[in-house]
Amino acid sequence: MSSTRRTSVRTALIALPLACGLLGAAVAPAGATARPAASLTCRGQGVDPGAHVRYRTEAVIHAPLSTIWKLQTDVGRWPSWQGAVKTAERLDRGPFRPGSSFLWTTPVPPNPSTPATSLDITSTVRQIRHGSCIRWTGPAIGEGLHIDGVHVWNFTKVKDGVLVRTEETHTGPQVDANVPAATGMLRAGLDAWLGDLKHAAESRATGGRS
Repeated sequence: MSSTRRTSVRTALIALPLACGLLGAAVAPAGATARPAASLTCRGQGVDPGAHVRYRTEAVIHAPLSTIWKLQTDVGRWPSWQGAVKTAERLDRGPFRPGSSFLWTTPVPPNPSTPATSLDITSTVRQIRHGSCIRWTGPAIGEGLHIDGVHVWNFTKVKDGVLVRTEETHTGPQVDANVPAATGMLRAGLDAWLGDLKHAAESRATGGRS
């Protein structure tokens, strides 16, 4: 691989967690676990079975299911509780449903190879069951980076809260070039997202501000 190609791949991998709007500390939220289990599904559909880059994690959130569901599906307000999401907007109107799409952006800091830029992520809901699961897909596009992602969320009531499980796969030439590194980046991103969701939901449940 040429020096230029190696640099491009490294740059893409640095940007990878941003591609899903998931930039944050690579620390799993309290109660989170990663399990090599059967893939999560929503209405019988799961993540990309052929993807080499994949990660699954979960956490118990001590908040009502209605609070958690509202935070996750009120896309336009994501920037208020997800630090890495700078803009987010629904591209359709009405209930969050199959076919609903949304555009969100997240910054990519400058690095030795590229100036500061941002990534545009267009997600489309494919399957949903109210209060139970969501599956969306879509590309994340930035300078020198194109990722196709499939993301599944499951929500299950448990004692004292809700078990939130999430799984995501990535495909694309940049991530496929270094699967271990890309998987590590995805892991950091999903743990950060789940941690933000947990903090926001539990803050609201106790009367605090998310």
